[in-house]
Amino acid sequence: MEAIKCIGCGAELQSEDKNKPGFIPASGMDKEDPICKRCYRLKHYNEVMDIDIDSGEFLTMLNALYETDGLIVKVIDVFDFHGSLIPAFNRIVGDKDVIAVINKIDLLPKSVNRNRVVHRAKQMLSEAGIRAVDTVVVSAMKNEGMDTLVKKLSSYSNGQDIYVVGTTNVGKSTLINRLIENTSGDKEVITTSRFPGTTLDLIDIPLDENASIYDTPGVVVDSQMAHYVQSENLKFISPTKEIKSKTFQLEASQTLFISNLARMDFVAGDRNSFVVYANHALNIHRTKTVKADDFYQNHFNTLLAPPEISKPYLSEDYEVFEFDIEEDSDISISGLAFIRAGAGASVAVRVPTGIDVTLRPTIFKGGQ
Repeated sequence: MEAIKCIGCGAELQSEDKNKPGFIPASGMDKEDPICKRCYRLKHYNEVMDIDIDSGEFLTMLNALYETDGLIVKVIDVFDFHGSLIPAFNRIVGDKDVIAVINKIDLLPKSVNRNRVVHRAKQMLSEAGIRAVDTVVVSAMKNEGMDTLVKKLSSYSNGQDIYVVGTTNVGKSTLINRLIENTSGDKEVITTSRFPGTTLDLIDIPLDENASIYDTPGVVVDSQMAHYVQSENLKFISPTKEIKSKTFQLEASQTLFISNLARMDFVAGDRNSFVVYANHALNIHRTKTVKADDFYQNHFNTLLAPPEISKPYLSEDYEVFEFDIEEDSDISISGLAFIRAGAGASVAVRVPTGIDVTLRPTIFKGGQ
């Protein structure tokens, strides 16, 4: 049977997986000129839906763009910086200009200095080899900073097309929906396909007569914590409102569990303060390190839940990151939590295999 492709984006239509390209309810397959749900929502409601694509497919799809002119908008989740990085990003970009958009700033406490967030973001982008001509902090959900972003896009694009890229769960679709709202007015938004024949074409959102914003699918990156929980449990690990901190005074040889997905052992040092920033739904539990293994094995899906997980990762399939903290710092557990720790502590952080854990000078109040 010959494959049927969406007339909006060129994806092969399918009715099996709503998170994959080309999804259409089975009842829509027999219609004349069928259109996938993603394109339908954009055309009729000016809403962009996120879909997932692995990094290999993404690179193949964007090979056609390497030689084209345009501006790249790289969307980064402020709560999951390392999970927002796309492998081989510079191969995709070539010599195009990049604007880094740090999204979801509304999740951080209002006391956080935005300039410090931008400074730290620039450092981390540089370490990842990403050269950005500008960095903008926004909350697409709250429409905060979007006016500034629109001005930056106008300034740097010079009338060229704009390509919005990002990993899954960074809020890329919400960002694009805000851009449509702020730039298209009441004009009917349509979808077109410029690069026929690829696995999934880009959604083309006209900005004016000469230029468009191209939405790309969300890239699946293995280091994202979201891959370790079922989709219905994402609400427990991905915050949707301002994070409230929880402070713990620990002695050496004590352990903190961040739900059932991370464990921090305070290995050595004087009594220290550890401040946890995570989704309010997560249970944070303190115990003695000597008892931690047994406690986890007995309670990983009871006292330490939610979320409910398929196996005890922290005892069967884990990595350990060790840090000697010399200044007030944030331990960033990608996609799960920040832990602010005072100077003088030696810690060991255990997470499921593949999850990134990094140490950086703190962005929270009291840091320099």
